Amino acid sequence: MENSKNYILDAKTAGKKLRRMAYQILENNNDEESIILAGIKESGGVVARNLQKMLAEISPLKTELMIISLDKKKPGKIALDKEMNFTGKVIIIIDDVANSGRTLLYALKPFLDFLPKKIQTLVLVERSHKIFPVHSDYVGISIATTMQEHIYVEVENEIITGAYLA
Repeated sequence: MENSKNYILDAKTAGKKLRRMAYQILENNNDEESIILAGIKESGGVVARNLQKMLAEISPLKTELMIISLDKKKPGKIALDKEMNFTGKVIIIIDDVANSGRTLLYALKPFLDFLPKKIQTLVLVERSHKIFPVHSDYVGISIATTMQEHIYVEVENEIITGAYLA
């Protein structure tokens, strides 16, 4: 069954994509002392934790990690695992896959009560079917798919082991 998966990323390539995005984050935020990495619960949180480790290895930029919880199918209530004032802060909302843009759009909601300096978005895999007006600032890989296809990111022990198309 394993061999029947149509992999678009393996663990090594996913790691390279994350490292490249970490450098892009530094380039686009080189005048900042700190940023907030807000991972969407489950795989988005894993991507955020991996990025936080990479940023610590390559830069003195301070990062604060937080997790956004929401129901991806019916995103009514959105919760953050930490309460803080986001005014004047740089926030990067992180998810594993951007499908329609809905999850990223709703994930913005808790930050809109403040006046952040900027909000950016990052996804490991971006699909070409946007229904909501969300553009990802950082993209590991962009792939054209049909509406019926799904992309799954595999995670094992906080490591992204691959992504496949089904």
